[in-house]
Amino acid sequence: MTSPEYYFSYKPVNIAPEIVAVIFLTIVVLTTIQAFKSRGPKWLLVLPVTAFCEAVGYAFRVVCIYWTTLGTFTATSLFLLLPPNALALTNYKTLGEIVRRSRVLLPDHQKPKVFWLKPRFLTWFFFTSDVFSFLLQGIGVGISTQDDKRDLAKYTVLAGLYVQLFFFAVFLVITMYVLVNKRFVVACGPRDVSPRQAKRRLFWVIIVTTILLYIRSIYRVAEFVGGYGSKIYGTEWLFYLFDTVLVLISFAVYMQSFIGYHFRSHMYNDTVVPGTGAGNTKLHAYQISAEYTELNQNQQSYHV
Repeated sequence: MTSPEYYFSYKPVNIAPEIVAVIFLTIVVLTTIQAFKSRGPKWLLVLPVTAFCEAVGYAFRVVCIYWTTLGTFTATSLFLLLPPNALALTNYKTLGEIVRRSRVLLPDHQKPKVFWLKPRFLTWFFFTSDVFSFLLQGIGVGISTQDDKRDLAKYTVLAGLYVQLFFFAVFLVITMYVLVNKRFVVACGPRDVSPRQAKRRLFWVIIVTTILLYIRSIYRVAEFVGGYGSKIYGTEWLFYLFDTVLVLISFAVYMQSFIGYHFRSHMYNDTVVPGTGAGNTKLHAYQISAEYTELNQNQQSYHV
Protein backbone atom coordinates (compact mmCIF):
# COMPACT_ATOMS: atom_id res chain seq x y z
CA MET A 1 0.00 0.00 0.00
CA THR A 2 1.20 3.51 -0.87
CA SER A 3 0.42 6.90 0.58
CA PRO A 4 -2.38 8.69 -1.38
CA GLU A 5 -0.11 11.70 -1.80
CA TYR A 6 2.19 9.62 -4.01
CA TYR A 7 -0.45 9.38 -6.74
CA PHE A 8 -2.78 12.32 -6.12
CA SER A 9 -0.14 14.86 -5.06
CA TYR A 10 -2.44 15.56 -2.07
CA LYS A 11 -4.39 13.59 0.50
CA PRO A 12 -7.96 13.21 -0.84
CA VAL A 13 -10.59 14.66 1.46
CA ASN A 14 -12.92 12.19 3.12
CA ILE A 15 -16.76 12.31 3.03
CA ALA A 16 -16.94 14.25 -0.26
CA PRO A 17 -16.47 11.23 -2.58
CA GLU A 18 -18.99 9.20 -0.55
CA ILE A 19 -21.60 11.95 -0.92
CA VAL A 20 -20.94 12.33 -4.64
CA ALA A 21 -21.15 8.56 -5.18
CA VAL A 22 -24.58 8.50 -3.51
CA ILE A 23 -25.74 11.43 -5.65
CA PHE A 24 -24.71 9.62 -8.83
CA LEU A 25 -26.46 6.43 -7.71
CA THR A 26 -29.59 8.51 -7.18
CA ILE A 27 -29.19 9.87 -10.70
CA VAL A 28 -28.95 6.29 -11.98
CA VAL A 29 -32.38 5.54 -10.51
CA LEU A 30 -33.99 8.80 -11.68
CA THR A 31 -32.70 8.69 -15.26
CA THR A 32 -33.66 5.01 -15.58
CA ILE A 33 -37.21 5.85 -14.48
CA GLN A 34 -37.34 8.77 -16.93
CA ALA A 35 -36.06 6.63 -19.79
CA PHE A 36 -38.83 4.05 -19.33
CA LYS A 37 -41.55 6.53 -18.36
CA SER A 38 -40.94 8.66 -21.46
CA ARG A 39 -40.90 5.57 -23.68
CA GLY A 40 -37.96 7.12 -25.47
CA PRO A 41 -35.32 5.30 -27.51
CA LYS A 42 -33.12 2.74 -25.77
CA TRP A 43 -29.93 4.68 -26.44
CA LEU A 44 -30.97 7.08 -23.68
CA LEU A 45 -30.03 4.35 -21.20
CA VAL A 46 -26.51 5.69 -21.79
CA LEU A 47 -27.38 8.32 -19.16
CA PRO A 48 -27.94 5.97 -16.18
CA VAL A 49 -25.01 3.79 -17.28
CA THR A 50 -22.74 6.86 -17.33
CA ALA A 51 -23.98 7.94 -13.89
CA PHE A 52 -23.29 4.42 -12.56
CA CYS A 53 -19.72 4.52 -13.90
CA GLU A 54 -19.23 7.88 -12.20
CA ALA A 55 -20.47 6.39 -8.92
CA VAL A 56 -17.98 3.53 -9.33
CA GLY A 57 -15.19 6.06 -9.90
CA TYR A 58 -15.97 7.92 -6.69
CA ALA A 59 -16.26 4.62 -4.84
CA PHE A 60 -12.72 3.80 -5.95
CA ARG A 61 -11.68 7.28 -4.80
CA VAL A 62 -13.03 6.40 -1.33
CA VAL A 63 -10.99 3.19 -1.41
CA CYS A 64 -7.89 5.20 -2.29
CA ILE A 65 -8.29 7.27 0.87
CA TYR A 66 -7.82 4.17 3.02
CA TRP A 67 -5.98 1.77 0.72
CA THR A 68 -4.02 3.31 -2.14
CA THR A 69 -2.43 1.08 -4.75
CA LEU A 70 -1.57 1.51 -8.39
CA GLY A 71 -4.64 -0.54 -9.27
CA THR A 72 -7.13 1.47 -7.22
CA PHE A 73 -5.68 4.77 -8.45
CA THR A 74 -5.80 3.64 -12.09
CA ALA A 75 -9.42 2.48 -11.67
CA THR A 76 -10.30 5.85 -10.12
CA SER A 77 -8.69 7.72 -13.01
CA LEU A 78 -10.40 5.61 -15.68
CA PHE A 79 -13.89 5.80 -14.18
CA LEU A 80 -13.70 9.56 -13.57
CA LEU A 81 -11.96 10.60 -16.79
CA LEU A 82 -13.77 8.53 -19.44
CA PRO A 83 -17.54 8.14 -18.65
CA PRO A 84 -18.53 11.80 -19.30
CA ASN A 85 -17.53 11.20 -22.94
CA ALA A 86 -20.72 9.13 -23.21
CA LEU A 87 -22.78 12.26 -22.50
CA ALA A 88 -21.37 13.75 -25.68
CA LEU A 89 -22.54 10.64 -27.53
CA THR A 90 -26.05 11.31 -26.23
CA ASN A 91 -25.96 14.82 -27.71
CA TYR A 92 -24.57 13.58 -31.03
CA LYS A 93 -27.31 10.98 -31.33
CA THR A 94 -29.99 13.50 -30.35
CA LEU A 95 -28.98 15.94 -33.08
CA GLY A 96 -28.80 13.13 -35.62
CA GLU A 97 -32.33 12.05 -34.70
CA ILE A 98 -33.67 15.60 -35.00
CA VAL A 99 -32.27 15.85 -38.52
CA ARG A 100 -33.43 12.36 -39.51
CA ARG A 101 -36.99 12.79 -38.28
CA SER A 102 -37.34 16.30 -39.70
CA ARG A 103 -36.44 14.99 -43.15
CA VAL A 104 -39.65 12.92 -43.10
CA LEU A 105 -41.69 16.15 -43.24
CA LEU A 106 -39.68 17.72 -46.03
CA PRO A 107 -40.34 17.35 -49.76
CA ASP A 108 -37.37 15.90 -51.61
CA HIS A 109 -36.27 19.23 -53.10
CA GLN A 110 -35.96 20.80 -49.62
CA LYS A 111 -34.04 18.01 -47.92
CA PRO A 112 -30.47 19.08 -47.05
CA LYS A 113 -27.99 17.87 -49.64
CA VAL A 114 -24.73 18.73 -47.84
CA PHE A 115 -22.99 15.70 -46.33
CA TRP A 116 -22.68 17.19 -42.86
CA LEU A 117 -26.46 17.33 -42.49
CA LYS A 118 -27.01 13.69 -43.39
CA PRO A 119 -28.32 11.87 -40.28
CA ARG A 120 -25.99 8.91 -40.68
CA PHE A 121 -22.96 11.17 -41.11
CA LEU A 122 -23.88 13.27 -38.08
CA THR A 123 -24.26 10.25 -35.82
CA TRP A 124 -21.33 8.13 -36.99
CA PHE A 125 -18.86 10.94 -37.63
CA PHE A 126 -19.15 12.28 -34.10
CA PHE A 127 -19.57 8.81 -32.61
CA THR A 128 -16.29 7.72 -34.23
CA SER A 129 -14.51 10.86 -33.05
CA ASP A 130 -15.75 10.33 -29.49
CA VAL A 131 -14.71 6.67 -29.46
CA PHE A 132 -11.29 7.63 -30.86
CA SER A 133 -10.88 10.26 -28.14
CA PHE A 134 -12.11 7.76 -25.54
CA LEU A 135 -9.54 5.16 -26.64
CA LEU A 136 -6.66 7.64 -26.62
CA GLN A 137 -7.51 8.78 -23.11
CA GLY A 138 -7.98 5.20 -21.90
CA ILE A 139 -4.69 4.06 -23.41
CA GLY A 140 -2.96 7.06 -21.87
CA VAL A 141 -4.28 6.24 -18.39
CA GLY A 142 -3.22 2.60 -18.88
CA ILE A 143 0.31 3.58 -19.93
CA SER A 144 0.60 5.88 -16.91
CA THR A 145 0.94 2.80 -14.70
CA GLN A 146 4.50 2.47 -16.00
CA ASP A 147 6.84 5.01 -14.41
CA ASP A 148 9.17 5.12 -17.42
CA LYS A 149 6.30 5.97 -19.78
CA ARG A 150 4.57 8.76 -17.90
CA ASP A 151 5.44 11.37 -20.53
CA LEU A 152 4.04 9.14 -23.28
CA ALA A 153 0.90 8.61 -21.19
CA LYS A 154 0.51 12.35 -20.65
CA TYR A 155 0.73 13.20 -24.35
CA THR A 156 -1.57 10.34 -25.31
CA VAL A 157 -4.28 11.57 -22.94
CA LEU A 158 -3.75 15.14 -24.15
CA ALA A 159 -4.13 14.02 -27.76
CA GLY A 160 -7.47 12.44 -26.85
CA LEU A 161 -8.61 15.59 -25.08
CA TYR A 162 -7.58 17.86 -27.96
CA VAL A 163 -9.49 15.64 -30.39
CA GLN A 164 -12.50 15.90 -28.12
CA LEU A 165 -12.30 19.69 -27.87
CA PHE A 166 -12.04 20.07 -31.65
CA PHE A 167 -15.09 17.93 -32.35
CA PHE A 168 -17.07 19.61 -29.55
CA ALA A 169 -16.49 22.91 -31.34
CA VAL A 170 -17.51 21.48 -34.73
CA PHE A 171 -20.60 19.93 -33.16
CA LEU A 172 -21.65 23.22 -31.59
CA VAL A 173 -21.40 25.01 -34.94
CA ILE A 174 -23.62 22.40 -36.64
CA THR A 175 -26.01 22.45 -33.68
CA MET A 176 -26.47 26.22 -33.96
CA TYR A 177 -27.12 25.89 -37.68
CA VAL A 178 -29.83 23.27 -37.12
CA LEU A 179 -31.34 25.40 -34.33
CA VAL A 180 -31.84 28.48 -36.50
CA ASN A 181 -32.85 26.55 -39.62
CA LYS A 182 -36.63 26.37 -39.75
CA ARG A 183 -36.66 23.14 -41.71
CA PHE A 184 -35.72 21.16 -38.62
CA VAL A 185 -38.51 20.59 -36.11
CA VAL A 186 -38.84 18.75 -32.81
CA ALA A 187 -41.76 16.72 -31.48
CA CYS A 188 -43.50 18.18 -28.43
CA GLY A 189 -42.99 16.94 -24.90
CA PRO A 190 -45.63 17.11 -22.13
CA ARG A 191 -44.74 20.71 -21.20
CA ASP A 192 -44.49 22.12 -24.72
CA VAL A 193 -47.27 24.18 -26.27
CA SER A 194 -45.79 24.12 -29.77
CA PRO A 195 -43.03 22.41 -31.79
CA ARG A 196 -41.20 25.74 -31.76
CA GLN A 197 -41.03 25.71 -27.96
CA ALA A 198 -40.05 22.04 -28.02
CA LYS A 199 -37.16 22.84 -30.32
CA ARG A 200 -35.90 25.63 -28.07
CA ARG A 201 -36.15 23.39 -25.00
CA LEU A 202 -34.32 20.45 -26.57
CA PHE A 203 -31.55 22.56 -28.07
CA TRP A 204 -31.07 24.28 -24.74
CA VAL A 205 -30.26 20.84 -23.32
CA ILE A 206 -27.83 20.00 -26.13
CA ILE A 207 -26.00 23.33 -26.11
CA VAL A 208 -25.72 23.79 -22.34
CA THR A 209 -24.46 20.26 -21.69
CA THR A 210 -21.98 20.43 -24.57
CA ILE A 211 -20.56 23.71 -23.25
CA LEU A 212 -20.25 22.23 -19.76
CA LEU A 213 -18.41 19.21 -21.15
CA TYR A 214 -16.20 21.57 -23.16
CA ILE A 215 -15.21 23.49 -20.02
CA ARG A 216 -14.53 20.21 -18.22
CA SER A 217 -12.25 19.09 -21.06
CA ILE A 218 -10.34 22.38 -20.92
CA TYR A 219 -9.76 21.79 -17.21
CA ARG A 220 -8.53 18.26 -17.94
CA VAL A 221 -6.15 19.59 -20.60
CA ALA A 222 -4.74 22.13 -18.13
CA GLU A 223 -4.38 19.37 -15.54
CA PHE A 224 -2.41 17.09 -17.84
CA VAL A 225 -0.34 19.88 -19.39
CA GLY A 226 0.84 20.85 -15.91
CA GLY A 227 1.48 17.23 -15.08
CA TYR A 228 2.00 15.52 -11.76
CA GLY A 229 2.84 17.93 -8.97
CA SER A 230 1.53 21.03 -10.78
CA LYS A 231 -0.77 23.43 -8.94
CA ILE A 232 -3.84 22.39 -10.97
CA TYR A 233 -3.12 18.66 -10.60
CA GLY A 234 -2.43 19.05 -6.89
CA THR A 235 -5.50 21.17 -6.01
CA GLU A 236 -8.42 18.94 -5.08
CA TRP A 237 -11.15 21.60 -5.01
CA LEU A 238 -10.43 22.39 -8.68
CA PHE A 239 -11.22 18.77 -9.53
CA TYR A 240 -14.53 18.91 -7.67
CA LEU A 241 -15.44 22.27 -9.22
CA PHE A 242 -14.47 21.68 -12.86
CA ASP A 243 -15.20 17.97 -13.08
CA THR A 244 -17.67 16.80 -10.44
CA VAL A 245 -19.89 19.89 -10.36
CA LEU A 246 -19.97 20.32 -14.15
CA VAL A 247 -20.93 16.69 -14.74
CA LEU A 248 -23.63 16.89 -12.05
CA ILE A 249 -25.06 20.06 -13.60
CA SER A 250 -25.11 18.30 -16.97
CA PHE A 251 -27.17 15.48 -15.51
CA ALA A 252 -29.49 18.01 -13.85
CA VAL A 253 -30.09 19.62 -17.26
CA TYR A 254 -30.83 16.23 -18.86
CA MET A 255 -33.29 15.35 -16.12
CA GLN A 256 -34.99 18.75 -16.07
CA SER A 257 -35.86 18.51 -19.78
CA PHE A 258 -35.60 14.81 -20.54
CA ILE A 259 -34.77 14.08 -24.16
CA GLY A 260 -36.89 10.93 -24.36
CA TYR A 261 -40.19 12.82 -24.40
CA HIS A 262 -39.26 14.28 -27.80
CA PHE A 263 -38.53 10.91 -29.41
CA ARG A 264 -41.45 8.67 -28.57
CA SER A 265 -41.37 5.96 -31.24
CA HIS A 266 -41.56 8.42 -34.16
CA MET A 267 -42.47 12.02 -34.81
CA TYR A 268 -45.71 10.76 -36.34
CA ASN A 269 -46.30 7.91 -33.96
CA ASP A 270 -47.52 7.96 -30.36
CA THR A 271 -46.16 11.39 -29.53
CA VAL A 272 -47.56 13.96 -27.15
CA VAL A 273 -50.18 16.51 -28.02
CA PRO A 274 -48.72 19.91 -27.12
CA GLY A 275 -49.81 21.09 -23.69
CA THR A 276 -51.84 17.96 -22.85
CA GLY A 277 -49.40 15.12 -22.24
CA ALA A 278 -51.77 12.81 -24.12
CA GLY A 279 -50.91 10.83 -27.21
CA ASN A 280 -52.66 11.64 -30.47
CA THR A 281 -50.78 10.73 -33.61
CA LYS A 282 -52.78 12.56 -36.25
CA LEU A 283 -53.16 15.82 -34.35
CA HIS A 284 -49.49 16.02 -33.45
CA ALA A 285 -48.28 15.25 -36.96
CA TYR A 286 -50.71 17.86 -38.29
CA GLN A 287 -49.46 20.53 -35.87
CA ILE A 288 -45.83 19.98 -36.76
CA SER A 289 -46.59 20.00 -40.47
CA ALA A 290 -48.78 23.10 -40.09
CA GLU A 291 -46.09 24.99 -38.23
CA TYR A 292 -43.53 23.96 -40.80
CA THR A 293 -45.80 25.28 -43.56
CA GLU A 294 -46.37 28.54 -41.69
CA LEU A 295 -42.67 29.10 -41.16
CA ASN A 296 -41.96 28.64 -44.84
CA GLN A 297 -45.01 30.09 -46.54
CA ASN A 298 -43.27 33.36 -47.41
CA GLN A 299 -39.94 31.83 -48.30
CA GLN A 300 -38.62 30.30 -51.46
CA SER A 301 -37.14 26.82 -51.51
CA TYR A 302 -33.89 26.45 -49.66
CA HIS A 303 -30.68 25.57 -51.41
CA VAL A 304 -27.89 24.12 -49.28
